[in-house]
Amino acid sequence: MTALRVGTRASALALAQSGQIARAVAAHLPGADMELVHVATHGDVDRESPLAQIGGTGVFVTAVRRALLNGEVDAIVHSAKDLPTAPADGLAIACIPAREDVRDALCARDGLTLAALPEGASVGTGSPRRAAQLLRRRPDLRIVAIRGNVDTRLARAQGPDADLDAVVLAASGLRRLGKEGVITELLDPDVMLPAPAQGALAVEIRTGDLDGELGAAMRAEDDPSTRAAVIAERTLLRTLEAGCSAPVGALGTLEAGTLRLRALAVSPDGTRVIDGDMTSALDAEALGMTVHDESTAGMSEGRETLEEIAAALGERLAADLLSRGAGDLLSAAAVEVRTGSASPSAASPAAAASAVPVAPRSEPAQES
Repeated sequence: MTALRVGTRASALALAQSGQIARAVAAHLPGADMELVHVATHGDVDRESPLAQIGGTGVFVTAVRRALLNGEVDAIVHSAKDLPTAPADGLAIACIPAREDVRDALCARDGLTLAALPEGASVGTGSPRRAAQLLRRRPDLRIVAIRGNVDTRLARAQGPDADLDAVVLAASGLRRLGKEGVITELLDPDVMLPAPAQGALAVEIRTGDLDGELGAAMRAEDDPSTRAAVIAERTLLRTLEAGCSAPVGALGTLEAGTLRLRALAVSPDGTRVIDGDMTSALDAEALGMTVHDESTAGMSEGRETLEEIAAALGERLAADLLSRGAGDLLSAAAVEVRTGSASPSAASPAAAASAVPVAPRSEPAQES
């Protein structure tokens, strides 16, 4: 392989993520040059509409996938939380590298924490999941729907012309851009459960390239523990049939041979929560660790078993949430979007002043 062409959006975060992966994978392709190919997407063209109303951040995926299928690029790098849960014909997730920080980050004026924000403070987010969980903890807050790149959103709370008290962003994106210093509080998952697959990257290639040198290079950068967690989280989301911009949080963790999955569905106003917590035991073979020479065949066999266990855990927890009313909760949230009535609790007039819409359950898209 003489060149590795990686398709990417032109945003600073997308370029940072794609460049990181391209350099790592290219190191396993001796003599191959690395090129980042910019691809314009619908989400980049329409910068005004709330993401949840135009299909969530899945609107950033279609164009880069088309470029990959058309042979214009060899691989594409996604924020895994933005990747639709339905598989794309002809493409495969060949690599899920080790995960970054999964947490959400509060970036507030004057170094404030969530608890220290004044009553009725205005907090910006484009995510129904974040909005709902903020209101769950602080029903007095006024949630303001925002869009734009990282710098644009940060300026709303910390710039000279700031008009908000705080914004909430993914800690992983801020770290990848070297902007950790703007974070005033990292929100623990017990306070705000992250989006499914938040903090992880996913690299897609054409299925026909899986068995070649590109596929082998991708496998060398794959992290089985992160893959297990991401598969469990994404399977849960798919089983819930929730649009990826729906107020659903999920987090998988792997410790001492046990895969744990926590998840919740929350009403847009934060007043109703359906949550769950389940585990599955993983033996060394499932993790691909019994083959000490770490041959490609051994890794592939182990990873397949690991994927099956992780997917089963996601399905099991989703079924539990659905049995306790999560489907009705998410359907009601989708109706609020279609009718334009999505709003926080009427008991909180300040919060009701601005609502973040939730994507219909049929839309396979995710938050920013």
